Amino acid sequence: MNDAEVLSTTLGSTGLAVTRIGFGLAALGRPAYITLGRDADLGSDRARSTMEQRCHDMLDAAYAAGVRYVDAARSYGRAEEFLASWLHARELAPGDLTVGSKWGYRYVGGWEMSASVHETKDHSLAMFREQLAQSTALLGPHLDLYQVHSATLDSGVLDDHAVLHALAELSDSGIAVGLTVSGARQGDTVRRALDLGVDGVNPFSTVQATWNVLEPSAGPALDDARARGWGVLVKEVLANGRLTDRGTDGAEMQKVLQHVAAVHGASIDQVAMAAALGRPWSDVVLSGSVTPSQLASNLGALELSLTEEDWDRLGSIAEDPAHYWARRGALPWS
Repeated sequence: MNDAEVLSTTLGSTGLAVTRIGFGLAALGRPAYITLGRDADLGSDRARSTMEQRCHDMLDAAYAAGVRYVDAARSYGRAEEFLASWLHARELAPGDLTVGSKWGYRYVGGWEMSASVHETKDHSLAMFREQLAQSTALLGPHLDLYQVHSATLDSGVLDDHAVLHALAELSDSGIAVGLTVSGARQGDTVRRALDLGVDGVNPFSTVQATWNVLEPSAGPALDDARARGWGVLVKEVLANGRLTDRGTDGAEMQKVLQHVAAVHGASIDQVAMAAALGRPWSDVVLSGSVTPSQLASNLGALELSLTEEDWDRLGSIAEDPAHYWARRGALPWS
């Protein structure tokens, strides 16, 4: 799959050119993350230079395959730095691909695998201003979309008029503004954001949410967002590795996943990716791959169409949102 036209779409009403599959840097900008099988993928060498080279290699592979949306964040360790150095080395111009990043979390892991805390949350106006300056210093005119990182109802960011006003000003400057959501109440957060107004204007035009066949609860709210003209990006489609051949969940879940994959001559990750691609409200589905073979497999989902019978089977393995998020919160950083 290397024809960019096959993948092309527009991110809601933002006018930003993106591709149905985007490339996320959460697992490449820092030494530790919560993906199953990470040790086998990356080995023990997590030096900054090693991770930067791997990030560049993966960006090369994604770009060559036609992927034209890249997703970073201030809290993804050095992800923005690695992306910036790759853009410079490849002499890519603004507009050659669409770049999104996020503010609201700070990476505090100190490049230590065993850090007790890897990131801290702060949705204050001071944090927004500080991190916007850092992101723009690195990415400059390449920065197309800036998102509140993991907005929740209890973080207060959706009730902070000063922050919302600053976001509206950023949107007026030509950078699209969005939010990402997490947790069992993602849908409630999205609907709260849809109802916002700052001097009669909603600063947001995109939302990025976790949706997968184990945790599909945000779907109706994402449908509402899409109907409003918002761009919708989907993250954690593989449930941090649970929806791959490395998954260690119960026998019944594995039986369902393996059956659907076998019917199509596909892999489990392709089934999971195809499920998200098949939602009528999804614009971009993010791949968090860290090896070329994983990326190639994820891209193969573009050739897969699920049947009604497949959807019935996959619907049977959905988990209670509270259980899903508790399970995710217990995953080790490795």
